[in-house]
Amino acid sequence: MSFIENVLDPPSYGWKDIDGSLYKPTNRQIWKEFFSRINVFKTRKNWLPFFSWFSPLCFLPLIVYFLINLFRDFHFGLVVAVFVYSMILMGTHGTIWYHRYCTHKAYVFRNQFWRFITQNLVIKVVPEELYVVSHHVHHCLSDQPGDPYNAQAGFLYCFLADANHQPIAKNLSEEDYNRAVKFLQHTGVPANTYQEYLKWGSIASPWKTALSTVLNWVFWYGVFYLLGGPVLAAAMFTAAFIWALGVRTFNYEGHGKGKDKRKEGTDYNENDMSINQLWPGIVAGEWHNNHHLYPVSARSGFLRHQVDLAWYYIKLLSLIGGVSSYHDSKKQFIQQYRKPFLEKKHASVTEQKAGKEIRGLS
Repeated sequence: MSFIENVLDPPSYGWKDIDGSLYKPTNRQIWKEFFSRINVFKTRKNWLPFFSWFSPLCFLPLIVYFLINLFRDFHFGLVVAVFVYSMILMGTHGTIWYHRYCTHKAYVFRNQFWRFITQNLVIKVVPEELYVVSHHVHHCLSDQPGDPYNAQAGFLYCFLADANHQPIAKNLSEEDYNRAVKFLQHTGVPANTYQEYLKWGSIASPWKTALSTVLNWVFWYGVFYLLGGPVLAAAMFTAAFIWALGVRTFNYEGHGKGKDKRKEGTDYNENDMSINQLWPGIVAGEWHNNHHLYPVSARSGFLRHQVDLAWYYIKLLSLIGGVSSYHDSKKQFIQQYRKPFLEKKHASVTEQKAGKEIRGLS
């Protein structure tokens, strides 16, 4: 097996069926695996998937407080704020930070200050390690056995993937562990030594991860409290919780729910079943088929209607000196895919018109 096939911890039901095709576990198998993977009493090496689910659940008291106040004294502005924060701000930040920077290194920060600011632009609910390493595997094995969120295996397979399929393997050699660490070196996430990895089963330290997350929460609760009191603060943490659930559904939707939903003239990447969706594109800059076509591009909204808020932030930082360089594949996309498509379409229309004229004369 190659390193990329070996770097993730395979689920108990495995990636492949006997014939080598994708193994599609039952919902019961998936739930059983999930509760086994988040069981820190079984092994402390389960701390990261446990933390990934436990941390947003810490928001439940704030969610209850927000809902009680909302039903008691409905405020439309708060509902709008929750919508904007969860769908647009959290979504766009996920694209900016986790997707384009942490995973694909699509741009380079000028210094650690701008990296720190960008990392903590919103309430933190996703550990970088779970996202980054598994996303490299997703791109190499997209829609194939071993893809940690293969949409062909169903919604639940994707929704619980951060616990069941995304943690790194617990038995990596020191050489392979160091290769995995390189996926995260540029993010500023402190890495365990190999001996610490053997103890905790992760690249990230549990204590440093928990501390940085809690400090982020304290900061943002304080900011929102000063801006609008405890109700606004509770509303924004409710929004973060909504995004934490929603982001777990994205790859299922973004790969056509396991079916080929690609459209000619919209989805140009033919190597997997990723699709460009209007809603994720507009609110988060996540034009997924474009992204799979050019993974290291800091821009994935290549066409006029493809709004890309994540790109606008990256471009703004480059203008004020926060980003020193970036990749932009728009021109390459236009020349390699869009222009030939339009020329072919125009030729087809011209041919059809000529055919009608000939038939009319005859």
